[in-house]
Amino acid sequence: MKRIFSAIGVFLRSADMLLLIMCICASVFGIVMIASATAHQDASNYILIQILALVLGICAFVVLTLIDIDIIAERWDLLLIFSLLFIGLLYFFGVSGDSGNRSWLRPSFLPFGLQPAEICKIFYIIILAKILSQNEQRLNSLLSIGKISLITLIFIGEIAVVSRDDGSALAYAAIFLIMALCAGVSFAWFGVGIAGLVVAVPYFWNSGLLQDYQKIRLMLPYDASIDPTGLNERYQMSLSQVYIGGGQLTGQGLMQGSQTQTGILPAQHTDFIFSVIGEELGMIGCLVCILLLFAIIIRCFYVGFRANSYMNRLICVGVGGMLLFQVCINVGMCLGVLPIIGLTLPFFSYGGSSIVTMFVAVGIVSGIRMRPAPDSSAHYLRPPITNRFAP
Repeated sequence: MKRIFSAIGVFLRSADMLLLIMCICASVFGIVMIASATAHQDASNYILIQILALVLGICAFVVLTLIDIDIIAERWDLLLIFSLLFIGLLYFFGVSGDSGNRSWLRPSFLPFGLQPAEICKIFYIIILAKILSQNEQRLNSLLSIGKISLITLIFIGEIAVVSRDDGSALAYAAIFLIMALCAGVSFAWFGVGIAGLVVAVPYFWNSGLLQDYQKIRLMLPYDASIDPTGLNERYQMSLSQVYIGGGQLTGQGLMQGSQTQTGILPAQHTDFIFSVIGEELGMIGCLVCILLLFAIIIRCFYVGFRANSYMNRLICVGVGGMLLFQVCINVGMCLGVLPIIGLTLPFFSYGGSSIVTMFVAVGIVSGIRMRPAPDSSAHYLRPPITNRFAP
């Protein structure tokens, strides 16, 4: 019992309480909007599940704050095996969510579903940070670049094959790019990667690996000839713009949205919760939402710049980059300028596993903050690399 009280004392004294408070505020804001988005069907179970997930998320934040992430990262190989097996379960037991992708596991003993690719993003960040730190002095060697690229391609390829979840696959790619850039990978390697994409994209586009509906989804914001009436493929995107435009500056009022309260926009409590905020709380509500999320992201980067090791800095950058990518993509697809790829708005969208995962991620950041850097001048991520392509 003394150890428990001692651990609680350590948490209260040293945890990143500012980060926790901002995340709780975002989640509570999200619960209020989910309540409005589901009011037309009197779905109180959505609220109960989201509140339960928030409580579990806070508990996870406390636990991950008190655990030294270095200990977990030491067994990155086991994390890699577990992640690939966990995602692989979707091939046998996966069920479709609102986006139509087979990306969910719904065990009967849990009140909410599990999204393995979402959960394993945290493991992927730890794995990538550990490998990059192990190869810090030979970061730009062919062997090091090949290792991190191969692991990333395995994750992306498995997700694409077993669940066809474009959003999660792109999220892993974005995390890789952000962490590799901040780690100090040479820009020449990014040039090689871009050249490879230029060659590979036309092949994959015409190879049959992408279904027709996936191609349409990716091209929709940029090709006006696709469903010009807005009644089929463009329906969600067009209606989302109507939601946001209808809110104007101050919105139509909470629980008063003319479109929201009819529930005509599919997934308005998940992928399109930002559209609900736009209609009912207007531009002001949208700005509050975005500013709160960007404050959380900036805090993650700030903790990373002051972290006690190269690996821990990269973990914070990975978490911040993951959140930044999801926010930009979700807001962009609600505004109709980016493809609809099924990425939720962190802390705001409905989803038990998403909320818990987000709190696990920021809990790791809080734990890193508890262990201040011995060198207070070590604020920069990209190390000086003298031999860019050393063997």
